[in-house]
Amino acid sequence: MFHTTMSRPILDEPGLAQLERQWRALAAEAGASYFQDWGWVGCMAAERYADPVLIEVKRDQTLVGLALFNRRKWPGGASLHLQESTDPSLASIFVEHNGPLLSIIDPVLRQAVLASMLSCAINGPIGETALRARRLVLSGVPPECADAALMTGGLVAEKSARIAPYANLSCDGQERPFIQRLSRNTRHQLRRSNRIYAAQGPLTVRRADTAVEGLEFLNDMVALHDRTWAARGKTGAFSTASVRRFYQALLADGIPAGEVDLIRVAAGETAIGYLMNFTHAGTVSAYQSGFDYASAGSHQKPGLTSHFLAIEHYQALGFHTYDFLAGADRYKLSLANAHRRLHWLSVMPAWHPASIGTRLRQLMHL
Repeated sequence: MFHTTMSRPILDEPGLAQLERQWRALAAEAGASYFQDWGWVGCMAAERYADPVLIEVKRDQTLVGLALFNRRKWPGGASLHLQESTDPSLASIFVEHNGPLLSIIDPVLRQAVLASMLSCAINGPIGETALRARRLVLSGVPPECADAALMTGGLVAEKSARIAPYANLSCDGQERPFIQRLSRNTRHQLRRSNRIYAAQGPLTVRRADTAVEGLEFLNDMVALHDRTWAARGKTGAFSTASVRRFYQALLADGIPAGEVDLIRVAAGETAIGYLMNFTHAGTVSAYQSGFDYASAGSHQKPGLTSHFLAIEHYQALGFHTYDFLAGADRYKLSLANAHRRLHWLSVMPAWHPASIGTRLRQLMHL
């Protein structure tokens, strides 16, 4: 039988070491995404999860499920954020392919256990009074997690459902070069852009070999990223010191482990763009980037060229998926040949004031 428990872990050095051992062992069995594995979840964990809540599921004495939430208290209630910080200075760190870590394969049983984990998170005792309303915040979760949220009996409010395009790099049976799988228009734009860039020198893709070199690439990427967003009158994703420290910590461990790639795409000696990609179980996740749009001519496509050359690079290394993550940006749709769907939603118990108010409004409109 399954037993689900909720606890308040202490994320000091011994506590983190114990949780890491449990997490890595279960992730290896569960087929976790990069965003569910310890390299991401454990990065700056003591700071990111200032008020942690841990859900564990055991089948007899065997651990089969884990979910780490960060609690945010507010007058009259609290919210639990799945594997996500509530610190405003870390708000630009987005999580995708998220969800509780679960090693159960059977789909029906898996759904039931996921629902029990979410129900425990909503209703389990963690030192709050019965009058304190609790809300779950689930960001970037797959459909199975959204379906499990409905099974809790609470009110599910979906903020957004977005497609996550990806390129399937596996052989399509005809062993065609990847560019031949693209639309005629995309092929034309790519070849023209690549030809103009190649006139400046050979097109190259270079991965930072060390964490020190990775920091150099990161700084160059952030400079291009910030320049692009400033030209649009907006703030980029690296605007706070906390965010920059997170990525520095992520690549310090991730580059030597082969989980984080900082890629420089260049034409001769001139950088076209930089990519921060995560590599995990044959999948590349294209997470952040910085491109030299300011120097690009009308027919030069630094983003399209950089991602295309990166795809060829990873395909040659044997990766089967290049995931552009959520969003229907034009370059993603041009290079992708498939997509998944991810959800951003919140779940509130049936007795939550917002749930009651919503149901009353629904009854009034019947």
